Amino acid sequence: MKVVLYGATGKSGKVILKELVDRGHTVVAVARNPQSVDKLANVSVVQDDLTNVAKTAQILKDANADAVVSALGPPLDNTDALLPISANLVEAIKQNSGPRLVVVGGAGGLFVAPGVTLRDSGYLPESYLPIVDTHIKLYNSLKNSTGITWTYFAPAGFFEPGERTGKFRLDTDNLVADAQGNSRISFEDYAIALVNELEAPKHLNQRFTIGY
Repeated sequence: MKVVLYGATGKSGKVILKELVDRGHTVVAVARNPQSVDKLANVSVVQDDLTNVAKTAQILKDANADAVVSALGPPLDNTDALLPISANLVEAIKQNSGPRLVVVGGAGGLFVAPGVTLRDSGYLPESYLPIVDTHIKLYNSLKNSTGITWTYFAPAGFFEPGERTGKFRLDTDNLVADAQGNSRISFEDYAIALVNELEAPKHLNQRFTIGY
């Protein structure tokens, strides 16, 4: 499979890049600073900041991409900066009549009880709310989009470096937590599930999530 990966130098993006390569996929890694992309086999590197839809559309066309993965992360002092660049990516995909888009999302919009999201549960520190709210807006924009096939993949509550175990649980709209109420997933196991979804799609035009 040919995959264009945006955010290839980020915390989760680096791990997703390695998982794609280890499983034999050809990747175009896109970053604002291409020199920061890990040098791996079957990876070509392209510079793009998603401010020019025509440029992004040409990158996707040149890659002949089967799928696009967005692991983009916004600056913490302006989390809503993620929204216009994501909209530009969606428009560039539309101009190429596909490919499928998989977005590395956030857990804040997941349900922790009937009708109660993690965002509205009162569990989250105030400092987390800007990025949480940005991701809720991003998910809603995808739900309302037309002309593309998308998947929004929300991580667990704690999303951090760890082990590649291959053992995890999936859900759609409900936060995955253990018997003690802990919700976490490693970058490594998240990457496994994301590439699984690329290889065998089960969540077209919907959200899904992961946890231990």
